[in-house]
Amino acid sequence: AQVLVESGGGSVQAGGSLRLSCAVSLYMSSRLYMAWFRQAPGQEREGVAAIDSTGFPTYGDSVKGRFTILRDNTKNTLYLQMTSLKPEDTATYYCAADSRNWLLLPRYNYWGQGTQVTVSS
Repeated sequence: AQVLVESGGGSVQAGGSLRLSCAVSLYMSSRLYMAWFRQAPGQEREGVAAIDSTGFPTYGDSVKGRFTILRDNTKNTLYLQMTSLKPEDTATYYCAADSRNWLLLPRYNYWGQGTQVTVSS
């Protein structure tokens, strides 16, 4: 069974907003380090945002000021609020989790299956 399940992807016009969710089914999930990554066809997986167990965020340069990572430990859910979307944000978005703090490095132990985000100009 998938321990991380993303949802909320879709198609939106440039300038629009989307909120991604990641349902977490892992033991002691509130203590895990978590992150969002994205990968466009032919490109490497890119770290978008990370969050520690206290809620402290880290953002990639390309999304600073536009994206917000949040976690609700009462619902075992990770969120990515995306605003001012650009065509270059188009990618498959993945959530990730680990007991170690990898920040924006794609070395997390647990991964979701991904959700597609498409931004049209």
